[in-house]
Amino acid sequence: MKKMTHSLLKMCGVGCALGLVLTSTSGTAGVHPVAFVVQTDTTATDTLIVEEVVNLPTISPALIQERLPKLEKSIALPYHSAVQSYIDYFTFRKPSYTRTMLERRDVYFPMYEKMLAKYGLPDELKYLSIVESGLNPRAVSRVGAVGLWQFMPATGRDMSLYQDEFIDERMEPMKATEAACRYLKSLYRIFGDWHLALAAYNSGPGTVKRAMRRSGGNSFWTVYDHLPKETRSYVPQFIAFTYLMNYADDHGIVAEHPEYVIPHDTIHINNYVDLPRFAYYSGLQLEDIQKLNPQIVNTVLPAHTRQFPLRVPSGRHHYIIANRAAIMDSSAHTPGMMVNVLFADAEEQKQAADSVRLMRDTSPLLAESKLLASADASVSVFDNPDNQTDDIDEVIVRKPQKITHVVKRGEVLARIAERYGVDVYDVKQWNKLRSSQVKSGQRLIVYREAAETRLEQLADQGTEKAGKKAVPDKVRKPKYHTVQHGDTLWNIVQRYNGLTVEQLKKKNKIRGNSLRPGQRLIIG
Repeated sequence: MKKMTHSLLKMCGVGCALGLVLTSTSGTAGVHPVAFVVQTDTTATDTLIVEEVVNLPTISPALIQERLPKLEKSIALPYHSAVQSYIDYFTFRKPSYTRTMLERRDVYFPMYEKMLAKYGLPDELKYLSIVESGLNPRAVSRVGAVGLWQFMPATGRDMSLYQDEFIDERMEPMKATEAACRYLKSLYRIFGDWHLALAAYNSGPGTVKRAMRRSGGNSFWTVYDHLPKETRSYVPQFIAFTYLMNYADDHGIVAEHPEYVIPHDTIHINNYVDLPRFAYYSGLQLEDIQKLNPQIVNTVLPAHTRQFPLRVPSGRHHYIIANRAAIMDSSAHTPGMMVNVLFADAEEQKQAADSVRLMRDTSPLLAESKLLASADASVSVFDNPDNQTDDIDEVIVRKPQKITHVVKRGEVLARIAERYGVDVYDVKQWNKLRSSQVKSGQRLIVYREAAETRLEQLADQGTEKAGKKAVPDKVRKPKYHTVQHGDTLWNIVQRYNGLTVEQLKKKNKIRGNSLRPGQRLIIG
């Protein structure tokens, strides 16, 4: 049994001057029967039992092997130990992530299905977007891959996805999905095998061809050992989420708050528009404009805008059309004092004011995004193929810490979950709780992970959940970015938690907008 360090005790929320008592607990499946009980004194009620997890919960391999063939259509879904690992991880250790995917799928899957049918592609490719972005159209990876389908800037331009400091069509769900369909179809023409095509989507066709030459194989599984580590995980994740999106409810995971497409209409913009003012004068929630138009990466549309199709909620479309001249005139000025000249009642004024406050509290494009832990802990080899030390498999394979928390009087489930940096939904799943009610003296099991997967980080970006992530209390070293060919100030700031162009220029004493490959920039 490993010794528990002072830092571990501190991380568990236990004060100093602790007594360490070795006790025997009733052995449960998959848990070492000996545990450390940490307590401040012999009468302490704040007792944490930290157990060494030997075997985590798992779904019967026989059940998965029985079910996968039933889901097969055009793409083979073979059983593999890596598939098992991902299914178990997102079923037992992070069921909240699977629940989130179930909640978001009705926003995107109907559109995916139509687009895939248009291009004659397998319907099950819709699950690939979960592996890419966690169904988050504003997901931005650490190397600048963006959107539901995670296009890099150059690939996006090659696929005719427009990008500038105001608009990034890699975040436009329909255009990005159509581009992904074209790209996937071209990859399938090259390889004639869907698993190899998917691997090429992740790491590039050249990488897959080299693996084929080195191995002499002609399938994903025969070239498996010659692929980059992150690409080895890619197809197993796809198979795992194909399973989970069809059988999650059998494992007690359901969509609690499903999301749906906001009914909307379109107006065309032909000039400068300040979006906070537009939302204010139109009586809209700014959040709705952002959800409907994720490709707008700034707070304004520039003066050279021509025929930009701005989506607005259908419920306000008639009002906007009827008052278009006044709204657009008021929205085409620098934000300043707001006047209530266009609203029929006080409720409309209040809704508009709320939307303006929301914009003031957020900066352009995911400024509210906060990833778990430090920058070093959040780097993934998906984003950095040259770094093979932070393989996402390590997050899956590494066993979590199992903690038994004894509920104290007055504690609520949300506060307990926050204490350990976990999701309330996960705590409920781990303890088979039907509600969020807990009582004094109740024992709760908590699985505490060492890190988040890349999928969880991307899915959380821009959400309230991301803002609540606990950051280790330690002195941080400066963080740097090395400029790559094709980098611009704008696409660099999209990768780093709300950093703006002006802040980046100020940190690095940059006067103009020019960068050179190899230049080292301070980003935090």
